[in-house]
Amino acid sequence: MPSVLELVATQKMPRLSASDQVALTLKKAIVDGLLPAGELLRQDEIAAHFHVSKIPVREALKHLEAKGLVTFLRNRGAMVTALSAAEIDEYMAIRAMLEARAARLAAPLISDPVIEQARRHLEDFDLTVDSGRWGELNWLFHSTLYAAAGNPVLLAEIRSLYNKVERYVRALLSISTEMPKTQRQHVEILDAFVRRDPDAAAELTRAHVLDAGASLVNYLNEHRSKGGTT
Repeated sequence: MPSVLELVATQKMPRLSASDQVALTLKKAIVDGLLPAGELLRQDEIAAHFHVSKIPVREALKHLEAKGLVTFLRNRGAMVTALSAAEIDEYMAIRAMLEARAARLAAPLISDPVIEQARRHLEDFDLTVDSGRWGELNWLFHSTLYAAAGNPVLLAEIRSLYNKVERYVRALLSISTEMPKTQRQHVEILDAFVRRDPDAAAELTRAHVLDAGASLVNYLNEHRSKGGTT
């Protein structure tokens, strides 16, 4: 646990309530994979590190529970949620529908400067060897495109689903055979936006997310059959 909580000392945190600050730090640690699935979150240790009572810690954990990142266990406290392959498959299927909708709405409206911004995110994604940035850059690429739709509620729902599975997607991308395919699909999606083609943008996005979901389920099943704890 100390390695996770040390993040607080190295990051500039915005002015937040105690519970929000705890929630933000733990959320980042979970999404970044620093807190693995099944990890117990001891409220007394967290409270001691933040120099707060257990009340804001429990509020933070309840907030993360609502986001699907934390699970409360009877007589054991809270732990990082471990998703089943079936749950991840369902999340990815829902994401595919929502992201296809966002792409369809955004493609005819997107401006050239926004396309160039998305292209820069894609280039950064292609070039970085820091696996810790893959999730962030992947989200920046997609969300920059989707934001052109001007539908913040839809984008927030997609982000919520993205947070739930990001740690698993990052593990999948660490497999060398997956990254080239992902990069190729990103280029095809961007090209559809360049053409302002809503049908192509929607279909390519939907296929991209569903393909990632299928690969992710296969990876998890194989990984867990070998005793993995992801």
